[in-house]
Amino acid sequence: MKPTDYNFRVKDSIMGLQFLFVAFGALVLVPILTGLDPNVALFTAGIGTLVFQFVNRNCVPPIFLASSFAFIAPISYGVATWGIPATMSGLVAAGFIYIILSFLIRLKGDNFIHKLLPAVVVGPVIISIGLILSPVAVNMAMGKTGDGAVQLVPFDQAIVISMVALLVTILVSLLGKGMFKLVPILMGITVGYLISLYFGLIDFSKVTTASWFAMPNFVAPEFNWQAIIYILPIAIAPAIEHIGDMLAISNVTKQDYLKKPGLKNTLLGDGLATSVASLFGGPPNTTYSEVTGAVTVTKAYNPAIMTWAAIFAILLAFVGKLGALLATIPVPVMGGIMLLLFGIIATLGISTLSKSNVDFSCPRNMAIVSMILVFSIGGMTFNFGGVPFAGIGLGAIVGIILNLVLPKAL
Repeated sequence: MKPTDYNFRVKDSIMGLQFLFVAFGALVLVPILTGLDPNVALFTAGIGTLVFQFVNRNCVPPIFLASSFAFIAPISYGVATWGIPATMSGLVAAGFIYIILSFLIRLKGDNFIHKLLPAVVVGPVIISIGLILSPVAVNMAMGKTGDGAVQLVPFDQAIVISMVALLVTILVSLLGKGMFKLVPILMGITVGYLISLYFGLIDFSKVTTASWFAMPNFVAPEFNWQAIIYILPIAIAPAIEHIGDMLAISNVTKQDYLKKPGLKNTLLGDGLATSVASLFGGPPNTTYSEVTGAVTVTKAYNPAIMTWAAIFAILLAFVGKLGALLATIPVPVMGGIMLLLFGIIATLGISTLSKSNVDFSCPRNMAIVSMILVFSIGGMTFNFGGVPFAGIGLGAIVGIILNLVLPKAL
């Protein structure tokens, strides 16, 4: 079957549920870490995938969209600083960055985005995302709150749970076979959860009282300029990640999705999916490499499979007991998984620089990379008209400006 064939079959629905299982661990991890509702994230992943498919209906890539890791830090900061509704306004605006890029590509061609956002800018931005998050992962792995202020679980128990969850995740990713290799996060969470049960850390009272059918806690955006300006530049990194994901699925299916439907359409679909998700109070969407891996293993190229995965995600969003069960996952379990995930994010940034052969003997490149890292991680803040620019967003803006204005080496 060609990737563009779109036929509904019974076995496709079963395969769709299996692909949702592959994405599930990462999908619910983002809302759990950032204070959003996992059931809303399930709903918006399903809706976002359907929006993406509608935009690219003339040639639908077999991909699934769900919670983006790149936005964990800004969502966490935004929720703590301005609240969920205001943070959602920033995430809606982030989706518009994708949309703007898609129209610029229509006008200027695919090479435009590589000139505006070369590896020397994108690489250190991705590195910053991982490193800024690392203290949160360490604190949670030790049984503390993300800021380290409160000890939630005794250290001796927390460190055992987090290290076992981490080890299982690594071993499954390295040694797992077939579909098991694609769900290391889910396996790590499961084993960590069982150990937490042994230590008596899990309270099921809210699960027993939760109803089977419940409306997800949808949250409408509330306009906030500070949140918008803070979050907007962070969309740069996942926009570039989107291009890599399109290349990956093209290699798997042997069909060039960069030409048809083209980046101008796939970026548009991703941007609309992100903005729509945020209108309901869900995290931004991104194409999931785990699901692309599952497509590689199963050779299941029919896009209808992803439609089924989206439908199942929407249906599960209304299962109240599922949300209550996810809320019982102890902090050390999530911390152990985060140690690996945030390290991987930083490593992907290094890989981006390496694959593009960025020359670090060049003073221009050294200046751009160093300024992005120091401004992002060091906490530099600029105020323009009372609006603060800080963190990853400031680092990204500085990198883009330096890349445009610094003279090339002769």
